[in-house]
Amino acid sequence: MKPAFQKDEALLEDIEAARKDDSDTLYTWWLGQSGFLVMCGGKTVLFDPYLSDSLTRKYAETDKPHTRITELVIDPFQLRGIDIITSSHNHTDHLDQETLAALFEANPETQFIIPEANRDFVATRMGCDPDWPIGMNDGLSMEIGDVSFHGLASAHDELKTNDKGEHHFMAFVIQLGPWTIYHSGDTRLYNGLPDRLNKHSIDLAFLPINGYKPERRVAGNLNAEEAAQLATDCNIGTSIPHHYDMFEFNTADPIDFGSACSKQDVTCQILRNGEKATFSK
Repeated sequence: MKPAFQKDEALLEDIEAARKDDSDTLYTWWLGQSGFLVMCGGKTVLFDPYLSDSLTRKYAETDKPHTRITELVIDPFQLRGIDIITSSHNHTDHLDQETLAALFEANPETQFIIPEANRDFVATRMGCDPDWPIGMNDGLSMEIGDVSFHGLASAHDELKTNDKGEHHFMAFVIQLGPWTIYHSGDTRLYNGLPDRLNKHSIDLAFLPINGYKPERRVAGNLNAEEAAQLATDCNIGTSIPHHYDMFEFNTADPIDFGSACSKQDVTCQILRNGEKATFSK
């Protein structure tokens, strides 16, 4: 198993040190799979955390074992001071009851952002009041605390809506301090996505790179080349890859993403689990 870059107390100390910075510096930590903690001026948003072994246990005796590649970086109950948490869709590595229950207990004032289409499913899985999460939909914008959120549809493998036209797979574009950040959720390319992203001047994007392989029997994502091309087409400041190094059967080599970005002459940064990236204007 790959060791985390930093974990437990070292990770917590790193986060708390950054929390004391009241400047416009942006900090982000990759917590594994599609989970990222971003912070600016002490304000924190936690995207799609998966901080348990629930899927490894669930599939242990099946023909699709979810064997973990990299060690867990933190017990979610140890993560305090989280203002906003997101779930981009209902797959367990983005909506994990075990992870979220611990985070909600540790952060009773946190706000929880979900696709509106998933409200009933989320309430059932989490055992929470259906009215409690904040629902987003494609094209919807709102202010949550001091953070601006804009909903953008994702295609995993395809765009999927309910009978109200609300999207089940979502991405979020947020404005955190002076920074515009795009968290893709899980997505493949679809017509109009680059044009829609270009309406935002994106400083930092989190893009999946594990690709689409039908033999995996799970929904797919952008591959390394597609993610690099999207970064190019949308003039993204810096892109950080995700959705790899969690499960053996569904991963990718981030070096391929780095090479693709180099060919496209776009900026990327490859993080290890628990590692921090720092950005200044």
